Amino acid sequence: MPRPIQATITLEALRHNLARARSAADGARVWAVVKANAYGHGVERVFPALRGADGFALLDLAEAETLRALGWGGPILLLEGCFGLEDLATCERLNLWHVVHDAAQIHWLASRTKPRAHRVFLKLNSGMNRLGFTPEQYRVAWQRLQELPAVGSVSHMTHFATADGEPGIADALERFDSAVDGLPGERSLCNSAALLRYGVQPGGRREDAPGVLGDWVRPGIALYGGSPTGAHADVRRWELRPAMSLLTRIIGVQTVEAGSAVGYGATFRAERPMRVGVAAVGYADGYPRHAPTGTPIVVDGVRTRIIGRVSMDMVMVDLDPVRAAGRAADVGSPVLCWGRHLDAELGIDEVAEPSGTLGYELMCALARRVPVQVA
Repeated sequence: MPRPIQATITLEALRHNLARARSAADGARVWAVVKANAYGHGVERVFPALRGADGFALLDLAEAETLRALGWGGPILLLEGCFGLEDLATCERLNLWHVVHDAAQIHWLASRTKPRAHRVFLKLNSGMNRLGFTPEQYRVAWQRLQELPAVGSVSHMTHFATADGEPGIADALERFDSAVDGLPGERSLCNSAALLRYGVQPGGRREDAPGVLGDWVRPGIALYGGSPTGAHADVRRWELRPAMSLLTRIIGVQTVEAGSAVGYGATFRAERPMRVGVAAVGYADGYPRHAPTGTPIVVDGVRTRIIGRVSMDMVMVDLDPVRAAGRAADVGSPVLCWGRHLDAELGIDEVAEPSGTLGYELMCALARRVPVQVA
């Protein structure tokens, strides 16, 4: 029989999260961000659930080709723009919109002769210092784009560095508003963190950040049921649902005495006699290698913990709490690594946090060897 591990992508959860994003957006149009192969979920798999968005945003031309092949005729935005002059011809062929964040991209556009073929989003560096024109450079770049025959329209964009925490977005929003003041064109500012924090909350409340929703919002991680802050409590507060679940089974059981070591390096020693289950999942499947003892995991519907070091293909789990709850906790018992199975739910951010990372990384790290089904 095949190794007992499987990921499940739940389309209804994706539809629900898209609806939450649209509600938070309060009338702004919604880009569904599907970069990194839809955050590890698979562009082809998520497309039926996310095609209700107003457009798709991504990085790779291959992903844009995939969406067009799937029948998507609406807007597609290249979030990092073109990587070379030759990409502009592909944008024309596939009718792709693209971000302009560097002077080199303007130079490339200046060489194109097809009239009004390119719809671009000019990006302001509002404090991230990653991509984009500084406030001092922004209007010069905008004016240059206006003069190019190949450019059909110019929209305005920025990306907040601290929307998920303090000091918040006030300074960046002020820089953006000042830079684009009086310039025509649509605006796009909000990623998941900004949308969920400053958009309409469940119940109708919203924080005071006038104009932050703009014309387009760009939810990414929120569509997949993860938290942009890394805190699972935010997932519950924003009423998101996990779109990816990773399920395996117990393949072996050990009974160890007090003081016995478990796993590589003998980093864990039993404080008491205990039953240890071996689950068929490891870092070669995308489970975080640095997950420490105590990282939550669910066996037979009961929360317990992993113990010892994560191996390439296996992880050890404490079966005593499962037995104490009256469950079998034996070979063949189901193990939920993250997501939802039957009545049990384990947030991916709860698994990521003990390793000092975010649910984003776990989603994107799902290995090719893990079978995936769509439900």
